[in-house]
Amino acid sequence: MENFITIAVFNYQHETLIIKNLLEQEGIAYFFENETIVGIDPFATIAYGGIKLKVHLNDEAAVKEILKELNEDNNLKIV
Repeated sequence: MENFITIAVFNYQHETLIIKNLLEQEGIAYFFENETIVGIDPFATIAYGGIKLKVHLNDEAAVKEILKELNEDNNLKIV
């Protein structure tokens, strides 16, 4: 996927669920690198560097704002 950048890294698959929902609501294209392997073997998160949220360069600012709001409003520590 060209022009996709890593915007956040998660250690556990369950941490990605809220983000997925919010990005889909906004119509933002994304994918999670290493999501399947970490879901199968949670200890693999260390070896693969976590679950990486990848978004298109054009959506970088919008996704950063979503992550910022989650961290501030709900006291969730996403990144």
